[in-house]
Amino acid sequence: MNEKRYYKIGEVSKITDLSVDTLRYYEKYGLLTKVGRNDAGVRSYDEHNISTLRFIKRAQRMNFTLAEIKDLLHMRRDPQHARHEVRRLTQQKLEVIENHLEELATLKNELTLLLNLCHSSENGCPIIDEIDSEDSESDNNK
Repeated sequence: MNEKRYYKIGEVSKITDLSVDTLRYYEKYGLLTKVGRNDAGVRSYDEHNISTLRFIKRAQRMNFTLAEIKDLLHMRRDPQHARHEVRRLTQQKLEVIENHLEELATLKNELTLLLNLCHSSENGCPIIDEIDSEDSESDNNK
């Protein structure tokens, strides 16, 4: 017979690599439900809680916000009926990431160009000059 194992908050913190404060916050925010307590009020986590915490961490690595993760956790309870909503949310997240990738690619190209200009320039610093010119342009638009 498998006996259900319970963990104290410090143990869960080590298992999940989340701080005790984070664990408390997730419970308060509503991400982590059904955390048991003993007669003294000490939190008592089970394997389901740990599974939920791992889900939260994976979703955060995928750049989902805590609000989105809260929605995903609700959908996790009945994935068959939530499939379309999960797909929509994931598509939106993918579009945001693709936009960020485009911005990063542009930034990479700009920095590479500036580094190359810096090597070939004997007057001043093209990197500082470029940053100054961008700053001046945005100041003029105010």
